[in-house]
This record gives sequence, C-alpha cells and structure tokens, in this order.
Amino acid sequence: MTLDRITPRKTRVGLVAGGLGAYWPQFPKLLPQLQASARRVAERLSGMDCEVVDVGFVSDASEGAAAAEKLRVAGCDLIIGFLTTYLTSSMLAPVAQRSGAPVLLLNLQPTEAMDHESFDTGAWLAYCGACPLPEMANAFRRLGVEFRSVSGYLEDERAWTRIGRWIKAAGVRAAFRTGRHGLLGHLYPGMMDVSTDPTLVSGQLGGHVEILEIDDLRVRVEKVTDSETADRVALACDVFTVDESVVDEDFAWGAKVSVALDRLVEDFSLDSLAYYHRGLDGETHERVGAGFILGASLLTARGIPAVGEYELRTSLAMLLMDRLGAGGSFTELQALNFHDNVVEMGHDGPAHLGISARKPLLRGLGVYHGKRGWGVSVEFDVKHGPVTLCGLAQALDGTFSLVASEGTVVPGPLLRIGNTTSRVDFGCDPGEWTDAWSASGIAHHWALGTGHRVAELTAVADLLGLELTVVRA
Repeated sequence: MTLDRITPRKTRVGLVAGGLGAYWPQFPKLLPQLQASARRVAERLSGMDCEVVDVGFVSDASEGAAAAEKLRVAGCDLIIGFLTTYLTSSMLAPVAQRSGAPVLLLNLQPTEAMDHESFDTGAWLAYCGACPLPEMANAFRRLGVEFRSVSGYLEDERAWTRIGRWIKAAGVRAAFRTGRHGLLGHLYPGMMDVSTDPTLVSGQLGGHVEILEIDDLRVRVEKVTDSETADRVALACDVFTVDESVVDEDFAWGAKVSVALDRLVEDFSLDSLAYYHRGLDGETHERVGAGFILGASLLTARGIPAVGEYELRTSLAMLLMDRLGAGGSFTELQALNFHDNVVEMGHDGPAHLGISARKPLLRGLGVYHGKRGWGVSVEFDVKHGPVTLCGLAQALDGTFSLVASEGTVVPGPLLRIGNTTSRVDFGCDPGEWTDAWSASGIAHHWALGTGHRVAELTAVADLLGLELTVVRA
C-alpha cells in the first residue's frame, strides 16, 4: 500500500515580453533575437512545475494594454514581465495595474557580457534590459504597485534560483487565497496565544475558514466499516514501525477515525485542519478526539496539514512550508541541552511523516499529557541537516507576520515517549536563542521544515504583504 500525496493546483504564471517597437525597422536582426530569448524564458518557466500563460511579445503601449487584459482574464498567481531591451513604462503599467496579481520583472541579457569589439548598436540593445528597470521601479511606486525584479543572463542559474523562489512564493499565496481551512472543536482552555479570529485569516491571507464540530467527525466515524478499518491498519503498518506498546484496540480505533478524517476533508474540501476537543469520562466525543493522531499524521504527509490544540495559525504555517517543499511538522519547545548546545523541540500528536529521519514509530500511550484520552502517537526526529522554523505571529492590532529561524538538526539522544523530538543547533547558546525566539512575538507552536528557507520565506512575505522577522544566531 502507498500513501499518495495530493496534487495541488499548479501555480499559474503569466508571461509578457517586450521591447520598444521603434527599434525594429532600425535594427532588423534585433526583434528575432529578442523573441528567441522570450521563447527560452517561457521554456525555462515551463520546466518549473507551473502553468505558463504566455501572451506574447509587445512593442508599444496599446499592445501592452491588450496583453494586460489577457492576463487579467487568465487569473494568474504571478505575472512575469521580461524586459528584453529598453521599453517604456507605459507598456507594462497596465499589466501591473489590471491583473490583480503580483508582478516580477526579469532583466536577463543573452550572455554574461557583451563582446565590445564586435558589437554595434543593434547588438548592444539586446543587452540593455537593465536600462528601463529603474524607470519601471519609479513608475510602479508612483502607481502604488509593489516592485520586484531579478537581473542576470538567460542561463544564469543564480537568477533562475531567485525566479524559482518567486514562483514558489506565488504558489503559497495562491494556496492561502483559495484555501479552505477546517477549524474543528474548540480552543484548548487557557491558550491565549493560539486564539485566532477566522475573519482576520480571510481578511489578511484570503481563503475561507470552515467551522466544524466534533459531531461532523463522529457521524463519519460511525459509518466506517470493519473492512475499511482493516485496510487503514494495513496502510499504517506499511508507513510506520509499530511498537509493541500499541494496543490492537487503540490501533483499530485510530485507523477508523483516520478513514473518517479523510471523508471529512473530502466532504468539506479542506486544505488544512486544526482541531481540539476535550470530552469527559471516556464518552464518544472524547474517544473521537483522542483518535486523531494517526489520521492527522497521514493527512499531513499527503499535503493536508492537520494539527491539534486548535492551532489554526500553525496549520497555516505548515501549509506554507509544505508548499515550499519543506514538509513542516507541528513543533514547540521541549527542553534545552547546554551540554550539546542544542534546543530540543517537537510535539506529541500529528507530525509530517515525509520529513522523518527514519521510518516513523507508532507508539501506544496510556495517557496524553495535558489532554483527555489515550491511544497511539507518532515518534521520530526530523531528517538531520539544515532546517527552518516558521510561524505565523499576531500583533496587538491583529496583523499577522511571519517569524523564522534557520538551524541544523543534529544526532543525539532523544526521549522515547511518543513525541516527535529534534535536536536543533542554532550556532549559539541555546538559552540566548530561546530568549530571542520567544521575544519575536511567535506563539508557542510553529512549523519545523527541512532546508534553509529564509530566502524563500522573504519572497513569500513580500507577496503576502507580511512582515518577516528572522531570529539569527
């Protein structure tokens, strides 16, 4: 059996290339060369796992306006304007103003440098995409449009790395703007830091928060058949190493709830889920609430982050990290190790199985710390190597911001209590890092993902209109 990831909608990138039409009769070889460069850019973009809407080459303001209308109708997540040579700002102003999507300008000359001995004016003009860039920046600023650009040459991998970051960031923005985020149950009592107004999510990030009740899941649990439960147990046995502490009855219950969670997500078209329900004395709702961990971990591994403690902002941070290809696992501080200069962090409950350093362990628990219920929990540490923490903070005035920090997961002793625990080295005294991280405005949960991602998060923050705070060593 296999655990299949979802296939998110591809990021839709609009492309318009242009140059000043007055040049074409003066330099007959110039336009074909520039159009060939534009085709190469379209080819490279198509290889970056995005849908490219290419509206062609524009030579004057009227053609720019026509291209702007095509891009507006296309509903792009990001529009790329390729400055092949000099062109006036009036040619791209309509594109920036009408599309409703962020615009990225490219200045990619044909090669690393001109051949000064052999070049004439026509050959030079193919290299002067940098010339209009300040003009565009000034015009965009005066039009109230955010400006961003990447300069380099056509086969400059450094430039294409930066372009790739913007495309990934546009994918995150699209996931938020079109996302449906489930919020099931109620706030963990007393956790003032994780409380989030769903309207602020829609207002600042876009998308929709679907308010769910524990009974929305209970009725689906009751409809799961024994055969479906057995199939889910078999899948879990393939995905996890099942510890001898796992009680068969608890395993089967977690599998049953897992099947129901899949149906809940499908029925409500959810892209993420945050949940908590306390319950009492072993009644049905308490048992349902205690059975989330297996199913929520499987959902998270498939690209639908599901987290406990009603942590809506962290489920969004996990969605962000997942769409960047970083995974993103539910995380909090656990302890500081001053012998090894590491911060130990992780969480009980659901985790992102795709970033485990080993085959994840399913452990049986007689009790969940601080929560009612019992059952099975997930245990692993994140893949050793570079990692990034990312959380969604909220200020006094309600505005969201991103908080991030880069570190390295290193090997060493870990607790064996059914938690995901990682030893993270931030290159400094763990106490000083913890103080700086806590002072950033982060809540006590966040997403832990693989790779150093601050450069990508900088682009994400830009497109989302959020401030980014980076806590460094």
